[in-house]
This record gives sequence, structure tokens and C-alpha cells, in this order.
Amino acid sequence: MGKRSRQRQKNQPTGRDDAGWGAGYADIVKENKLFEEYYKKLGLVPDGEFEQFMEAMREPLPATIRITGYKSHAKEILHCLKEKYFKDIQDLEIDGQKIEAPQPLSWYPDEQAWHTNMSRKIIRKSPLLEKFHQFLVSETESGNISRQEAVSMLPPLLLKIESHHKILDMCAAPGSKTAQLIEMLHADMDVPFPEGFVIANDVDNKRCYLLVHQAKRLNSPCIMVVNHDASCIPRLTIDSNGKKDVLLYDRILCDVPCSGDGTMRKNIDVWKKWTTSNSLHLHGLQLRIAVRGIEQLAVGGRMVYSTCSLNPIEDEAVIAALLEKSEGALELADSSADLPGLKWMPGVTSWKLMTKEGQWYSDWSEVPSSRHTQIRPTMFPPKDPEKLASMHLERCMRILPHHQNTGGFFVAVLVKKSPMPWNKRFPKVRKDIPSISGGSLATSTPTDAPHLPESAVEEEEKEKGGTEGKVDGEDEKEAPTAAALALETTTVQDGVCGPPAAKKMRLFGYKEDPFVFLTEHDPVFTTIQSFFDVSPNFPKVNVLTRTHEGKKRHLYMVSKELRNVLLNNSERMKVINTGVKVWSRNSDGEEFGCAFRLAQEGIYTLQPYIRSRIIRVSVEDIKVLLTQENPFLNKLEKDAHDQAKKLGMGSIVLTYIPNPNNPAEPQCPIHLCGWRGKTSIRAFVPRNERFHYLRMLGVEVFRDKQGMGRKQSGDGKEAVEKDAEEEEPKGNELELDPESGNGSSESKMDSSNKEPSS
Repeated sequence: MGKRSRQRQKNQPTGRDDAGWGAGYADIVKENKLFEEYYKKLGLVPDGEFEQFMEAMREPLPATIRITGYKSHAKEILHCLKEKYFKDIQDLEIDGQKIEAPQPLSWYPDEQAWHTNMSRKIIRKSPLLEKFHQFLVSETESGNISRQEAVSMLPPLLLKIESHHKILDMCAAPGSKTAQLIEMLHADMDVPFPEGFVIANDVDNKRCYLLVHQAKRLNSPCIMVVNHDASCIPRLTIDSNGKKDVLLYDRILCDVPCSGDGTMRKNIDVWKKWTTSNSLHLHGLQLRIAVRGIEQLAVGGRMVYSTCSLNPIEDEAVIAALLEKSEGALELADSSADLPGLKWMPGVTSWKLMTKEGQWYSDWSEVPSSRHTQIRPTMFPPKDPEKLASMHLERCMRILPHHQNTGGFFVAVLVKKSPMPWNKRFPKVRKDIPSISGGSLATSTPTDAPHLPESAVEEEEKEKGGTEGKVDGEDEKEAPTAAALALETTTVQDGVCGPPAAKKMRLFGYKEDPFVFLTEHDPVFTTIQSFFDVSPNFPKVNVLTRTHEGKKRHLYMVSKELRNVLLNNSERMKVINTGVKVWSRNSDGEEFGCAFRLAQEGIYTLQPYIRSRIIRVSVEDIKVLLTQENPFLNKLEKDAHDQAKKLGMGSIVLTYIPNPNNPAEPQCPIHLCGWRGKTSIRAFVPRNERFHYLRMLGVEVFRDKQGMGRKQSGDGKEAVEKDAEEEEPKGNELELDPESGNGSSESKMDSSNKEPSS
């Protein structure tokens, strides 16, 4: 940016109001006559409740938090919240508003989600809530808490995920729902590598890195972030008993882009930007994404379709079009009993369409031909009353803001009973594919062509028992498949079309480093195996790095199933990130017996396979290690001190095992990466994780205005200590990661797992 532009930007007012919203929000009036007229006429809000509905839409959205459920530390975090922070804030009065005690969301399992009557403004700005705010920020960065809107938590719950499920999140950024999916896969912390995995996709390359940041907080080897247009996300293949098979997913989350009128309480600019045209423009994209999702869903699988819009054009109209075209292959599941305590309105079976000029249409026949490009037949309810009744659109769920003080939301659960009809019809249509001249299709199009997925042949063969060893997509570079040719046409029938043809991937956004798997006999394992006494059943082939040449700086791990996906789809899939870091290279580390040290990110994945260099520590030992910069060995209690003296210098695991006979102490295991020096010992743990563990041990730690770590002991006395981030080793300690310039890279977010350039 030039000097003049920077100066002009500097002189402009920020436009922020006291609520801390974005620029210009202070001037936005929370009023939109077209919005009120539209929703009054549709009758989505029960009689006599419309004013309550509008009043709720104008109120700031209350803060809600969710405790991540996949870590065994969830109960300890809940205990800390209930016994410390919630009690401290429940009797406060701020700006004339009495702060009510936070309450658990009645429909979320195990009290893992809570809501308050405090807005984000109050939590962020009030000095009385400074410690609570810092607690939320710190625990969020550590991945132990997610500040997520209540209604956003619904879709993953309705998917009913189990640890072996293969899951696709089609429009995943910014990633709060993806984090829920990962947590559910890891419900059993005793299983470091669940059979299932999550592939999280987003079309926006930059938002993919935000998605990576969210996912990496959970340190899972079972997550992959990819960058594709969801409406034509490529079909993937996997190796199944020596044959190439199409990957079909057990669960799919289809949270599509929408007009967002259910988010007016937090996204204030929606008030001035909302028109009925928004839904008309998005309907086609939403339907294409949903169609593509259903095509990749396994028979018997579940797909949740959701939007943060209340508009039937984006909600029931899309579901009705899917059900109609499925010809019985799909059905709406009845989820009324799945979330007891949740208040919701059943889906509607009749609705009308309004243009931004205020014209209403009840049926496709009323739409003038001049508007046929903007308004499509699938935007209206089916005409046939019997067909409409068989769809059971009332099983859709619409959440209204005034019923439980939430945002607005729509969700529907679809179950796939059989392959989609166009997969069955494909062999009959194949011979009718029009000829190609000059690289474009002839204008004539087979009747069923718009409904053919590019995976039609493969999915039908999969239903018959495999693809006979053929690698899917081998000929895509030279000539598209017949199904793909049919899809390239822009002709549509009844407003529904399948996804566009598979195209050769174009690079856009950041160029990603390669994912290179190590062989089982890679020499890098020789010293690692002996130094840490790694178990023989450790899956070495699941270890990867991000460089073909030169020294391997970091080693990552993925699950067996994601390794299968990566190896079989490198040419058709743009992977942004996958795996969890388990080892990092030391500079000059070989003189201590191993060139690699353990990484805190992957310690819970790796710990079950490590059989040596483990020091069992007590609660008091952990307090010393996390609050003192570089303590001498004699600062540890006798048991830990004796263990440490028997070990040579180098990377270690510091393990706390809970004592069930002492409920006052944490009742979950704690594993920390550390370093045994010549006369000292230290923990290599990022700052926010240090704060997290100290809180679990009853030590309140927060940051003062100077960015220092402040510890408050049990007797109420305070002591300022140096910010508890990883520092450079001193004296006889080994210098770690000198490239990072200021301490170990463990404390920094490595959002792309990239190796340094040579």
C-alpha cells in the first residue's frame, strides 16, 4: 500500500461502536421493512409472536461457550468453570444489567455447552470480567473451549458420529463445527488412532488456513483440510484389499453458504444488506452442493443440511428438490427426539416467493419468462399434495431466535436408502451422449444428463462390489468421462443440475509443500527407536514430512485411513494440511543420542508408544515446571528427582497419573514434553497450555497489561513471573529451533506444517 493510501486510511475514523462491532456498524439501524413484510407474509413465526421475534433479532447475541469433549480434561475444565468463574460473575451488575449465572444448554450432552445473558461486548470490555475474558481467550487458543454460537452446535450432534465414521465437511470454514466432528471421533481418548477421519473442505483458500488453525488446536491425526469448490468436490479413491475403490462417506455435513438472516444479532450489517434477491441467487448453488454431497454419501449414511437462514427458498425448497429428484433414494429422518430440551418449529410445506420489488409468486406458472433466469421451478413447493405429504418436510427443524435466546437456524437430516436414480440410469444414457466438436458439446442434451454425477460409473460398480482394480480418473487429462460430458452443458431440467465436470486442477492460493511418507526402514527411525524405546507396533508408515530433499525438520503423523486417502489422490486433491506434529529436529541434537525431540502437539498421540525417558511427576512438580523458567533438578520432589537423575540429557516425557483416592487433584492424565539438562529440567509447553494446566491444578494465572504471566497462589498473594512461553535454553542446555529466533516453534501456530526452504 502506498504512503498516500496509508495516510488516508490512518486519518479515517474507525467507525466502531461501544459493542466492538466492525467499522460502520454504529450507524446501522436495525430495521428492514422488506424483511418484516416478507416474514410476516410467510407465517413462519407463530401467531402473536412476531413482535417478540423482531425484538429478539435486535438484541445482541448472548455469549455461548462449548467445552471440547474429546479431551479427558473436559471434566476438569467444567469443574473449574463452575466452581471458580461462574460463581465469581453471577452476582455482578454491569452498566445497570444484572449478570445471571451461566446455564448449561439443556439439549447439549453432559453439560458441555453453556450460555449466559452477557453479550460479547460486556465480556470483552468490562474490567470486572477481565479474568473471565482472559480465561476464555487462553482456553480457546489451547483448544479446550470453543466460543461458538449455540445453534451452530446442532448439525454435528444430529450426525450421530461414531469413531469409525468417514466424515466430509463440505463448507467447513471457519471450523467450529469441524472441531466438534473431530472431538466426536476422539470420544475415547484411549484410542490414539480412531478408524474414522474428517475431511474438511472450503472453497476459499485463505479461509482454509483459518480452518487449519481451528483444527490444529485439537491435535488430531485424523483431520485433513482440502481446498475445493464444494459443488464439484472431486471423488476420491482408496485402496481396498488391493483394488481401487471409490470413497463414499458415512457422514456428511452440508452447511451451505446462505443469506445469513438468522445471524442478524451478531452480523449487524445484514440488516442493511438483506433483500429477497439474496436467497434467489444462492438457491442454485445450495442445491448443487447438496446434490454433490448426496452423491458421495454411502448407502445407509446420514447427511445434515443446514443454513443460518430462515428463508424457505434456501431451506425447505432445497430439501424438497433433493427428495423429488432422489425418487425414494433419500428420506428425511425424524430427529424430534434426538435433542430433548431444544425448542424448534417444524418445517413448512407451503411458501411463496417475493422479488426485491415486492412482487409475490405462489407457483412457477405465475413467473414471467423474463424472470426465468432468476427464479427456478425448484424454488416452489411440489404441486402434487400426495408427493408433498410423502416428503415429510415437517421433519425439518427451524430455530427461531426468541424461543431460546439464540440465533436463527435451519437443519434437516437426510438418510440415503439406496443409490441415487441417475447412477442406475447411467448405462442406458451413455450411448446417447452428444458428440463433441471443437471441444464443446452439441446443444442437444439427454433427458437425464443434468442429474448424472461424474462418479456415476464408479458408484454403480461399487454397489456391485468394486471397480475391478481400475484407477478412477486415469483418463481425465485427455478426455472426460461420459457422465462428465453430460454435466458440462448448462441445460437444466426442472431447475436441477448435477455438479460440473471434473477439470484439471489449477493451482491457486499458496503453493503447498509435498506430503512425503517415510518408509518403515527410513534411517531417521534408528536413533528415535532406541532413544525413546518406541514400541514395535508403532505405525512408522503413518509418519510423514513436508520435504523431498534435505534434512527433515518436523515429523508428522496421520491415521492409517488418511494415509490411504493421501497416497491414492495426490493428483486430484488440493490438500492444505493434515497430520499432527510428533517430533522436531534439534540443532546438534545427535550428541545427546537423538536428533529429534518430542513435540507437545502430538504427545497424546505418541505417548502410548513411548516406553522410556518418562518421568512420573506429582501435582507440585508440575507447578514448579510450569511456573519456573529453568528449575534445577532438586526443585522436584524426591520421587521425580530420583527418576530424572537416572536419565541422560535430552528430550523427556513428564507424566502425571491421577490418584482416584485424592479427588482434590486432577482426575485426568497429563503428559508434557520436557528437556533434561545437565543440572536442570524444564517443560516445553506453549504459554496458553501452561495456563490451562496450572488452572487445572488450582493456580490462577492471567496476563497483566504488560503481557507478563501473573500467578495467584492459594493464599491470595500474587507474584509476577516471566511470560510462561518456551524460552531458549541457557548454560548447559541445548539450543532448540534457532530458526524461530525467539524460543521454540512449539509456541507458535504452524498453520501449514511447512518445512523451511533449503
